[in-house]
Amino acid sequence: MRNSNALFGLALLLFAGFLFYLLAPVLTPFFLATLLAYLGDPLVDRLQRWRLSRTTAVVTVFCGIFLFFALIVLVVIPAIGGQIDRVVGKLPNYGQWLQQSALPRLAALFDITPGEFRIDDIIAAIKDNLGSSATLLKNVLAKVTGSANWIISFVSYLVLVPVITFYMLRDWDAMVAKTAELVPRKAIGTVTLLVRRSDEVLGGFLRGQLLVMSGLGLIYAIGLTALGLDMAIAIGIFAGLVSFVPYLGLIVGMALAGGMALLQFQDVSHLVGVVAVFCIAQAIEGMVLTPKFVGDRIGLHPVAVLFAVLAGGQLFGFMGVLLALPAAAVINVFLGYCKQHYLQSDVYADDDPAPPEDPENEAAPELPPPENPEP
Repeated sequence: MRNSNALFGLALLLFAGFLFYLLAPVLTPFFLATLLAYLGDPLVDRLQRWRLSRTTAVVTVFCGIFLFFALIVLVVIPAIGGQIDRVVGKLPNYGQWLQQSALPRLAALFDITPGEFRIDDIIAAIKDNLGSSATLLKNVLAKVTGSANWIISFVSYLVLVPVITFYMLRDWDAMVAKTAELVPRKAIGTVTLLVRRSDEVLGGFLRGQLLVMSGLGLIYAIGLTALGLDMAIAIGIFAGLVSFVPYLGLIVGMALAGGMALLQFQDVSHLVGVVAVFCIAQAIEGMVLTPKFVGDRIGLHPVAVLFAVLAGGQLFGFMGVLLALPAAAVINVFLGYCKQHYLQSDVYADDDPAPPEDPENEAAPELPPPENPEP
């Protein structure tokens, strides 16, 4: 009976996975809305403790999200576009400095003969392909919107995701309670434990690490802007986004900012300012941001995070990227639970008595020394 139930469960799981793979494009807005509702539920619960109704709290959170994206669209994106325009306009100066100063110094330093670097041709190709930020955005939109499928997907995401997120966020607690009622009573303790641990790991990573990434991106952007660096906002935001892997944001951001500083100021002294900005940001992250927002709640190794995101994107596209971290958190908790039970099992414990020694290999007993005869 148990074997038949196990086979039925395995077949049902395989069928569900196959159906999930087929319906991945359709299910993407629902999973994105579920993820947003999961992230926003603690904030809604906190607003409810301030004597707001659930619906009012959800509307308040939605207004905050709308203002956040409006700030990005109206302030951040135009600022990045202006910086791109300035950099494109300065490309001939950068190329001239590279050709006349930087490359000869490098050749003399390493005692090599530089090849024929056609810097002017490279600069012209970059300008032809990029142009201004407005032209770049226009070309991207023209290529993207040329696909009818993309337009339908974009409109469906734009309409469905906010609507689904609103209703899921409003009824989140009720849905969790209804789901808990379906769990078999004999397994409710184990399931509750695993769900609670998964929530701690996933919530600690998503909510906490997103705040840390946002804080680092803001610090990087402000510091590099104070140095007068072109592309400061874009480099700062990008370095903050990739900082979910420890030291990756530091290395990538410092390399990009250092290269931009060399091209723009054409000296080494400004590199000290770039290094200072990133060192101060790392100190703030280690002493303030990570202890406050993340603490010790994360149980996902950075390598596991990278593998989960890449594998999810390869298997299921954008929806796989969305589900990568939740799946990794659940698998991590489940493996930890299995490890704990294994360490407490008889298979791991050494309770067997020691085997008897082989009499053939047993050493002969030592004889007492002979007594001295009396004289």
